[in-house]
Amino acid sequence: MTRDSERPSDLVTRRKFLLSSGVAGTVALAGCSGSGETGDGGSSDSGGSGGNSGGSSDGGSSGDSSGGLSGAVVNSGSSTVYPVTNAMAERFMEQHPEVNVTVDSTGSGGGFENHFCPGNADINGASRGIKDEEVEHCTSNDVEPVEFHIASDALTMAVNNDADWVDSMTFDEMSQIWREDGAELWSDVRDEWPDEPFELYGPASTSGTYDWFNANVIGEDYNHTAQHEPTEEDNLIVQGIQDSEYAMGYFGYAYYNENSDAVKAISVAAEEGDEPGAPSLAAAKDGTYPMARPLFIYGSEQSIQEKEQVYEFLNFYLENAETDMVQEIGYVPSSVEMRDENLSTLEDVYNG
Repeated sequence: MTRDSERPSDLVTRRKFLLSSGVAGTVALAGCSGSGETGDGGSSDSGGSGGNSGGSSDGGSSGDSSGGLSGAVVNSGSSTVYPVTNAMAERFMEQHPEVNVTVDSTGSGGGFENHFCPGNADINGASRGIKDEEVEHCTSNDVEPVEFHIASDALTMAVNNDADWVDSMTFDEMSQIWREDGAELWSDVRDEWPDEPFELYGPASTSGTYDWFNANVIGEDYNHTAQHEPTEEDNLIVQGIQDSEYAMGYFGYAYYNENSDAVKAISVAAEEGDEPGAPSLAAAKDGTYPMARPLFIYGSEQSIQEKEQVYEFLNFYLENAETDMVQEIGYVPSSVEMRDENLSTLEDVYNG
């Protein structure tokens, strides 16, 4: 699809296309098909795809003689969403070698705060919905976030392979362990567990996974403990659990899927007396796993309208989010209905 890249900027409408983000608890999808950070987020050359000769002077795409795209697409945000965005970037650049798509794992909140809302990133991945204060931060900088629900995750709590005393936990037991001024020893939670202190590894406070876990598992009446090793590198959480018999940590299912021999996932029950469920893509898809959650990307309305390469990358991303490509990474792909809704939203924004 081509567009008139010479359209004056004062004709670009500034509409907000935020969908409802109040998603908590389980998320059931309709089904799947089976089928480096840069400074300015753009190239100094401007133009459009399909051989358009004009374009914006601020990070727009550049058309070459063959009608290909060029320019930059800057992604920041969630470490959980990172492997999906990174895979999309690699495949997109194979088709458009003159486009440089960068992906930086900053955490959902860190991406919004330091990159996306200030206008230095075109797209931000998030493992929870955007917060009201983040929307305000964005709009104060004339950045209008556009939400796309692209997948679902089975957030996984894992322990050391030698922790044979524990196979399941309730939300309340995890809250006791992970909240501020909570339990200090395993035996504080269950008498039969060892009289040994917890070693906790988890995401940093800039992470959407941290926010989701605090809101949905620890509970609104408590704060997440600061007595854990925080990191935006989920592989370091895996390493910390692997190195100590009394360790515990949580991360997105894709990272557990990659390291299922290195650590042990525990089953989860939302309430005492419920049947604990193990994390899996099938359980996340049908909503039976208590820690299923949605994953998002947020595009900048201005970038979509003014940078052809950003629009084309998002179009590619949203189409492929409904394929086995996402499932192979370790997440539940979007449904056909969700894909179509996302693409319709993208077109509405693109056309102003």
